[in-house]
Amino acid sequence: MADYTVAAVDEALALLLLVAQSPGHGVTELSVMSGNTKARTFRLLYTLEQRGLLHREGDTPTYHLGYKALYLGVAAQEQVSLVRVARSHLRDIGGICNENVQVRVRDGLETVCVARWESTQAVRVHTDVGNRRPLYAGASGKVLLAHAPPQVQQALFDSALTRLTDNTIIDRTLLEQELQQVLAQGYSVSYGERSSGAVAIAAPIMDADGAVIAALGIAGPASRITAEHLPGLIDLVVQRAGDLSLGLGYAYR
Repeated sequence: MADYTVAAVDEALALLLLVAQSPGHGVTELSVMSGNTKARTFRLLYTLEQRGLLHREGDTPTYHLGYKALYLGVAAQEQVSLVRVARSHLRDIGGICNENVQVRVRDGLETVCVARWESTQAVRVHTDVGNRRPLYAGASGKVLLAHAPPQVQQALFDSALTRLTDNTIIDRTLLEQELQQVLAQGYSVSYGERSSGAVAIAAPIMDADGAVIAALGIAGPASRITAEHLPGLIDLVVQRAGDLSLGLGYAYR
């Protein structure tokens, strides 16, 4: 198959994504991260800056997304069906439980938040759109890992798993057992696996082909998400994840 990739465009877009995921770096750091020479990195950054997609800050310049990147973000939210369909569901769920609600997708061995509704509670489990987390930690991550292809699971098991809290599951046998339980019950619960004192519940979101493409999750402090309230929140997340799947064309059989 012919390769029609334009190298300079590919390098520029990769650099733009690097800045989006990890803002605040200078030319030298970005050249190392991107694998380009410092001179080429500067030219690519300059071009993106001229287009308004990046801007420089500080006496020792660091790079951040520019105002025109907002156009892409807003347009993507309108055009990507998952985010568009999820928006009203997140608002409704948040209105019921007033805990943070989010949709996360898998990107390699990490999860990324693509949509969220933030609780009005003074004490809450905060996250931002674009936030990345290890795939093995937390309720949404375990849902996405449980439904990931075997090669993805193997790659994760072959990697070094970092303990984020005392409750993070890093033992392969225990993690495999947890993933089997997630598949059997249709949802996942996390008790402080990523953030101490937080409880999270997540369920899979499926597309028209029945593939799990995202996870819908609720997270809040353990002081509010108690054993008494957990069953109702599990039912809420599972039901709304199912509703979201229907909105994406999935037909339950």
